[in-house]
Amino acid sequence: MAGGSRPAPAKRGQQKRRQVLLWSVIAVVTVGLCAVGAMTGDSDISVPAPAADERADTVPLLQSAATSQGICYGWRLMDGYEVVSVGSNAGDGTAVEEAPGCPRWIEVYADVTYTSESSEANDFATVQVKGSGDLELADLYRIEAGLARFGLDEGTFVDDPGWAVTRAATTLPLLAVEAGLAEPAAPTAGPTAAVAPLPDAGSDFWRDRWLWLLATLGILVLAALFVTVGVRQRRRTTAPGRGVAADAPSRSGRKLRVRVPAQRAGAEAAGRTRETA
Repeated sequence: MAGGSRPAPAKRGQQKRRQVLLWSVIAVVTVGLCAVGAMTGDSDISVPAPAADERADTVPLLQSAATSQGICYGWRLMDGYEVVSVGSNAGDGTAVEEAPGCPRWIEVYADVTYTSESSEANDFATVQVKGSGDLELADLYRIEAGLARFGLDEGTFVDDPGWAVTRAATTLPLLAVEAGLAEPAAPTAGPTAAVAPLPDAGSDFWRDRWLWLLATLGILVLAALFVTVGVRQRRRTTAPGRGVAADAPSRSGRKLRVRVPAQRAGAEAAGRTRETA
């Protein structure tokens, strides 16, 4: 019995070593997961590219300016060493310095850096204006300084880099004119549609005097009404037996004969009989 109970301590030791190993593995995995979570738990720090409609609207404007001024224009948005977006008057995705037929060119160059939330460093952006070798650096610096007048400073590039870089590209032709590098872009004439002739406006007599005309018309209506009433009253007063003496001569010189009712005639006869009596 005693000899058979000796292996029990050895088994217990193996079980303890297995438990220690298991807990060690669990601890290592937990620490590793925490470290990975700490590294990947921050928000996305990648720099967003300009929207498709922003790029599509920028290219035609740069094409029109390049055709009119003889200088090509473009943009380049960087995230460190990674190109986020590039474009020019030659099209979206084509760098202006590589565009065919563009010996003179100006490009807005923006490098935006976002830091993680756990970092104490702030997000920042670097904005530059680059150009071909025949352009003076002083002129490029003036163009670069002019971007701030349009609200395109480093803070704007940090807040919305895609919109800022395309907006800055569209302001390059104007700033190039201010720097004396190009002539103002000729305005593009839109299609002229046939304009139908306007209808005849008519005379201004009725339009300017309609109140007076209405007042005059009202006066005429009232005058006609008064005349009509006066004529009717005159006819009533001049009719036989209505307000005119019975013996009033007519136009022919004869006396008017008035018909007296029978009751009135009898009363008058009775009155005469009493007087004679």
